[in-house]
Amino acid sequence: MSESKNGLSYADAGVDIDAGNALVDEIKPAVKATNRPGVMGGIGGFGGLFDLKAAGFDDPVLVAATDGVGTKLRIAIDTGIVAGVGIDLVAMCVNDLVCQGAEPLFFLDYFATGKLDVAHATSVVQGIAEGCKMAGAGLIGGETAEMPGMYPAGDFDLAGFAVGAMERGTALPVGVGAGDVLLGLGSDGVHSNGYSLVRKVVERAGLGWQDDAPFGGGPLGEALLTPTRIYVKPVLEAIRAGGVHGMAHITGGGLTENLPRVFPEGLGCEVDLGAWELPGVFRWLAETGGLSEPELLKTFNAGLGMVLVVAEDRAEALASVLEAAGERVARIGRVTAGEGVSYTGALL
Repeated sequence: MSESKNGLSYADAGVDIDAGNALVDEIKPAVKATNRPGVMGGIGGFGGLFDLKAAGFDDPVLVAATDGVGTKLRIAIDTGIVAGVGIDLVAMCVNDLVCQGAEPLFFLDYFATGKLDVAHATSVVQGIAEGCKMAGAGLIGGETAEMPGMYPAGDFDLAGFAVGAMERGTALPVGVGAGDVLLGLGSDGVHSNGYSLVRKVVERAGLGWQDDAPFGGGPLGEALLTPTRIYVKPVLEAIRAGGVHGMAHITGGGLTENLPRVFPEGLGCEVDLGAWELPGVFRWLAETGGLSEPELLKTFNAGLGMVLVVAEDRAEALASVLEAAGERVARIGRVTAGEGVSYTGALL
């Protein structure tokens, strides 16, 4: 067979297999640190293995969730501060799982880029591993896709996939009724939704990511990249203590759209907006962007990243359980007859 004078390689096309192998070597220790009962083997196979019996389940029902980080990635890429979005990715998935009453078991990630930067990718995956440890989930696999021509130089995208389990018959929500109490858990800033509007407000304010954040917390980009809070372990403690009827992860749609997902037909809730203090970042976004209170409550978490619906006679005890686990808890309202969310008081 004659040899071509202008033979091409995959590297000539922009894909560096050696860089991908180097990434795997770099992340192995972080991935190994997420091992938990049920994890079988390590990364590198064609699929991740998990043993439900070894995880302690007798009659399990699996629960799956997938999500991304949205345009928060734009700020991470522009500032070079990328580790936190790995935590965000895990949080967005596992916080959804626990709302169903499930314990997160394992996680897989998808990292796509035009040209693989091993250092950046390593930092992101180390963040993912840290988030998995915080949630008690094993990182059992993932995919790194180098796709030249699909992403501009330096850009990347993330997706995450989490699987959890619960014993049959324990799914939430269950037993939600009028008079149940709403316990709101404090957020760690904006979390991972609404960033298209955040970036528009920053543009309107004429600020750069290195400028001091008007609401405190250091440089603006760094402050806005505070990772999404992972509520899994405290919330699982509350569920095991008894009296939790349902939960809502407050992401896109805010309180207005996410709380009704917990209620059966014919029930809604009343929320007292004076029951917690609006964090400075949201007050700044509202004032600078001219946001109305309804817009704020429908776009952002407004300071509450998770809301638990609990039996009235268990509210005080469950608030104590959550506070002992490190959560900031506010009694923000109650379940009522009629549908939707009604608000009393004012945030702004």
